[in-house]
Amino acid sequence: MSEATATTTRAFDPRIAALRRFALSITVFNIVGHLFLGFEQAYLTPIVGVLTAYAVSIGLETLDAWAVGKRPRYRGSFVKLVDFLLPAHIAGLACAMLLYGNERLFPTMFAVTVAVSSKYIFRVPVNGSLRHMFNPSNFGISVTLLLFTWVSIAPPYHFTEYTGSLVDLLLPGLILAAGTMINAKLTKRTPLIMGWVGGFIAQAVLRAVFFDHALPSALLATIGVAFILFTNYMITDPGTTPSAPRDQVIFGAVTAMVYGVLVVFGITFGLFFALTIVCAGRLVLTLLRPSRPALPPATVDEPAPEPVAVEVPEPVGAGVGRRDTA
Repeated sequence: MSEATATTTRAFDPRIAALRRFALSITVFNIVGHLFLGFEQAYLTPIVGVLTAYAVSIGLETLDAWAVGKRPRYRGSFVKLVDFLLPAHIAGLACAMLLYGNERLFPTMFAVTVAVSSKYIFRVPVNGSLRHMFNPSNFGISVTLLLFTWVSIAPPYHFTEYTGSLVDLLLPGLILAAGTMINAKLTKRTPLIMGWVGGFIAQAVLRAVFFDHALPSALLATIGVAFILFTNYMITDPGTTPSAPRDQVIFGAVTAMVYGVLVVFGITFGLFFALTIVCAGRLVLTLLRPSRPALPPATVDEPAPEPVAVEVPEPVGAGVGRRDTA
């Protein structure tokens, strides 16, 4: 292997590659959504969301770096700045796409601020490095929905409101294919997706058997754009989910079961709240788990940045609307 090839190999970071693809995907989806699909938020909403995310992220990183005496991660080059802002970009667009606050921009700004801030507030030491535990976009959306009852999730139909029957079939397939490739090749979260989808089907069957819920309606959500976005771009965030395949399956299945419980109790926006609850439980278990000595620097896992959704996550097929965040 030549020196140039070795340098290129060492420089490749699958986490950054995943973030770049997530950011590109959600950007294109927002543009197409506002121009052709029927997104009902104002055109200014995603712009305000992204700018808010940039400002909060740079501000908190500067403050955090000053507090610990290190150089901010965005310093050094334009590429470093862009890569640093990728999670903020995703969070800004995810919150702007999934929340609906009528003509007001404040709910989006508030959700984005909470989302980005959570990465600096809810951090715990894992193998010698600090990791944030809540999916930022999902957490910001959940807090906003809890505090402002007049804010809702964007209706599921707005993802395909202005499309024809052919596009209605092609769009979910394209999103599913793109998300599957990213998660299979870069984030390595295929076991989590399997646990989540399998758990979702299981909770739907259990609700139908024990609570007389309509099984076809419960399962219909799995083919909607909102559910596919939540599955491929939000719950699969590598920075806030387990790495071990078995733990991924458990994480996904438990999230699905918590969602089922929320639905039984008539709680709306169940997908977002379920993921937040499971992340909170994982945070508590991490704090209670006996600490292990840090690994040598050469083998310590760096905190994995958040990817989407889609973070777009949420959303939200029949389970997301005022009822669930990809």
